[in-house]
Amino acid sequence: MSKPVEKQEWFRVAEAFEASGLTPKAFSSQRGVRLSTLQSWVYRRRRQHGSQAEVVRLLPVEVATRPTATESMLEVVTASGARVRFEEGTDVDYVARLVAALGR
Repeated sequence: MSKPVEKQEWFRVAEAFEASGLTPKAFSSQRGVRLSTLQSWVYRRRRQHGSQAEVVRLLPVEVATRPTATESMLEVVTASGARVRFEEGTDVDYVARLVAALGR
């Protein structure tokens, strides 16, 4: 890729980076731009446009000791590899919200 030279073009590159899901290093390598330059323009864009990240909503979590072998436990593994273990009979809506929040 030819190197962007105008401010708006750099903002578009920063926007593309944020939408890509790639690490800064992988994105800059893929686009042929310097990592430090990408980071600088991402910072500038966020300052000018504000970080439009989703508002983080925390969910209540109860920490418990390990279950005994006689208790029935279920486990959900998210795409990112996070594991959520819960007792049979746990509120399904709560588990779904927790898994959705972990997947972000």
